[in-house]
Amino acid sequence: MEGIVYVLRIGHRIERDKRISTHVGLVARAFGAKGIILVNTEPEVKEKIEKVTKTWGGPFTTEVVEDWRKIIIDWRNQGGIVVHLTMYGLPIDATIERIRQIGGKMLVVVGAEKVPKELYLISDYNISVTNQPHSEVAALAIFLDRFYMGKEISLKFSNAKLKIIPSERGKKVVES
Repeated sequence: MEGIVYVLRIGHRIERDKRISTHVGLVARAFGAKGIILVNTEPEVKEKIEKVTKTWGGPFTTEVVEDWRKIIIDWRNQGGIVVHLTMYGLPIDATIERIRQIGGKMLVVVGAEKVPKELYLISDYNISVTNQPHSEVAALAIFLDRFYMGKEISLKFSNAKLKIIPSERGKKVVES
């Protein structure tokens, strides 16, 4: 899979978004991102994502920061692009090929509450998976699946303590 993708989660609402921010991290990991940067979130969100990575494999990094603007500025100064997922953006089908061809480092930004107008202005791309209200978790999953053209579904994670053996019925989990 080409490109190095990280996810930046902004707008986390303390107490209300613990589960959603955790799910953003789990989707980022499972769908091929290399890490997630969480803005102003509780320590237990980071710990939960790290526990999953330790149990189910990686590599995947989790970081908590205070200033999302600094992350974006640093990212762009290092030659990376910034893709903001929003229902107000350009349709994913009209832009995904162009984004995929850029390659390199990409920071995918997902918000929670209303994001600052500044984010729309400093992002290289404002992309929508639909122009209807929806979940940032769903938007991230669809974006990563389209970006990786479905190849992320068969990712193999290193250093996993547990692995699932696909089964038509029941659950088969083995220790590594």
